[in-house]
Amino acid sequence: MAKLEFKDISFKEMDNKVRVTFLKIFYFDLDKSELKKIADFGVADSSITFKGISDDKARRKLNILLDRGFEELTNKVTNKRTVYIHQNSTIPLIGNVSFGIVDRNSSLIELKPITSCNIDCIYCSVDQNKRLVDFVVEKDYLVKELKKLIEFKGISNIEAHIGTQGEPFLYADIVDLIRDISEIKQVKTISIDTNGTFLTKHLVDKLAEAGLTRFNLSINAVEPKLARKIANCPYDIKKIMDICKYIVKKTGLMITPVLIPGINEAEIEKIIKFAKEIKADLGIQNFLNYKFGKNPVKEASFDKFYEILGNLEKKHNVKLIKSEQDFNIIKTKELPKPFRKGDVIRADIACPGRLKNEKIAVSSNRTISVPNCYKIGSVRLKITRDKHNIFVGTIV
Repeated sequence: MAKLEFKDISFKEMDNKVRVTFLKIFYFDLDKSELKKIADFGVADSSITFKGISDDKARRKLNILLDRGFEELTNKVTNKRTVYIHQNSTIPLIGNVSFGIVDRNSSLIELKPITSCNIDCIYCSVDQNKRLVDFVVEKDYLVKELKKLIEFKGISNIEAHIGTQGEPFLYADIVDLIRDISEIKQVKTISIDTNGTFLTKHLVDKLAEAGLTRFNLSINAVEPKLARKIANCPYDIKKIMDICKYIVKKTGLMITPVLIPGINEAEIEKIIKFAKEIKADLGIQNFLNYKFGKNPVKEASFDKFYEILGNLEKKHNVKLIKSEQDFNIIKTKELPKPFRKGDVIRADIACPGRLKNEKIAVSSNRTISVPNCYKIGSVRLKITRDKHNIFVGTIV
């Protein structure tokens, strides 16, 4: 009898199929008839057994079915098709703002292991309703490519910032990811953006032990009704504030409200008072309008925004206007760009992108977003964006 065990996969029988769950929130289904072609089988959580067959033969045949199943991977939270990016996927981790690694030529490196969110904020710069596809990245692949980038930079004060299009605590490997990053000697700070809804005292303890040095936690109102309105879902602000009080005993905390004109200006002072009370840092953000984001109001100019912050600084005797220097962020040498804006290149279509009719193409160890693309295979692209090694191209 062959017994195959998995770390990130679990199995559950359902009528004439077996549901395969991957990293807790992703799934696909396998027909029992296909599995029976391998041998009589049984499933138990993270293992599957086949009678009268060797482990090697069973694994080889099952892997064919699993590879096919991953093409139909679906996110349980968003019910969207999901692309799994791993070391054998041929999809690089640099080139796209949604997943992988973003390097803006500084000591702060952005890591994006997942796209997905459990709440539906009215101001979100990433309107999930306009995103049709999710991405999830293999932990070991992300760490491997991060190490390469850090070696290239040649500095020893890196901040690894986990800032996803969504909520990073939906990523099942988040604690192990932070632990692996903390073992990179050049990384001095590990920070993470979160809405706080998944945090418990036990999880905070695990994250602090793993090496997380700062939570950037968004609180946009302390008045419960308004907090729920902004989150656009059931949302317990008291629970969030209680976990903030616990976080500051274990590691760093920055409370990061978004100032939304006409909606939560009166709440900002309450948030400042709460942050001062628990000795948390503050990082107030200006709401901005984005083409593919939610835009409930018109953004305030930065002059107006900084005027508001300046007045609040004086009133509450707290620093609110901050620069890169406040976070010890320094400029670093620029990662080479394999192509520039205006170049015409050959690339291979690898998978769908997040937006309708968008494709992700691959060339020279970079990904390129291709809007309004209906082609597959090899394509000719004209590069229309190359800033920070984030590429967009159009079919020519």
